[in-house]
Amino acid sequence: METAGAVGVRTSGAGVQAATQATRTDDRGDTSYSVAMPEDTVALLGYGRFGRSLGQLLADGGIAHRAYDPHASIAPEHRAESLRELTAGATFVVVAVPVPRLRAALVDLRPHLDRAQIVLDVGSVKVRPAADLADVLGSAIPWAGTHPLFGPLSLALAERPLRVVVCPSAQHPDAAARVRSLYERIGCEVIEQTPEGHDRVMAHTHALTFFVAKGMIDAGAGMDVPFAPPSFQAIARAIETVRSDAGHLFAAIAHENPFAAEARKQLVQALASIDRALDAEAADQDVGDGAGSAVTEVSIPDLGERSPELKQTRDHIDSVDREIVRLLAQRTQLVQRAARAKAALGAPVLDGTREAEMAAARRQWAGDAKLDADAVGDVFRAILTMSRRSQRT
Repeated sequence: METAGAVGVRTSGAGVQAATQATRTDDRGDTSYSVAMPEDTVALLGYGRFGRSLGQLLADGGIAHRAYDPHASIAPEHRAESLRELTAGATFVVVAVPVPRLRAALVDLRPHLDRAQIVLDVGSVKVRPAADLADVLGSAIPWAGTHPLFGPLSLALAERPLRVVVCPSAQHPDAAARVRSLYERIGCEVIEQTPEGHDRVMAHTHALTFFVAKGMIDAGAGMDVPFAPPSFQAIARAIETVRSDAGHLFAAIAHENPFAAEARKQLVQALASIDRALDAEAADQDVGDGAGSAVTEVSIPDLGERSPELKQTRDHIDSVDREIVRLLAQRTQLVQRAARAKAALGAPVLDGTREAEMAAARRQWAGDAKLDADAVGDVFRAILTMSRRSQRT
């Protein structure tokens, strides 16, 4: 018989929770063994780029976790040596594997689960995963489908807010409520949606973004150019984000989302129609007919009636200020991450040399941008004061 010892888990700060002795009883009523566990521990099956990032997010929220992935390097304090050891005493079991492998992973997990646990997936599509969860776990094991709308890159950049779509199971409504609470504890905003509703939205957003990015990459559009207008820079950032995701994600989204093919074909048809209209307009101009009937079709609709200039300008200022506040929140997340790294090294929170270098650099940036260097210096002194406070909390 396989035996498993206690699995070490790490908690931090106010998130330290008392350990309890959990006795495993599966859904057939068979008692197996005990393992020392903290309350509310998350088991991660799969420790790739997203699983690892989610583990860090859990640790930052003071929630203990451990992981099992034979193909990944996992710190000893988080590593489980088997599925049985992974699931023993865990409150939540997160299946963080590619969507095509979800069903097989659930089948492997099933003998080690009990009705006190909640299973959730983190796939980018939801119709098929929800069907797999229902088929393998059914009414015996509580489950909920989830799709975190963030990834390793957005976490690394400390982008906020973090949003998660939760797809409740009609058989397990309490499970969805507890999953919502778990995500909220690690700073996420939760949106509830049906699997079909989720996949329809993702087909016209997530899937099309990957599709357009793939097309532009294959066409060599805008690659290694010496300059580009702001309109393209926004698209370039989207392409960069797509390229930072796992390589399998494009195919998974395209094939596993049942509504992706329809959305893709609608886009291709629309582009083909625009292409024909542009050719027709060019032909009309060549024969001296001026702007033909195709003009309306190829014109991009504007935003409607413009606001008076002052209101419009104030609206733009509000948008810029809102973005500044969002970036300050993002900067604070990065500062707190630096504080944890300093603590691990035993380094002091304050670094006078680093702060002096930062102040000089920002004054230089201000001068390059034709701004008042002294005024910008005052702004960054206030930001540094805020940073010091955040590192002490």
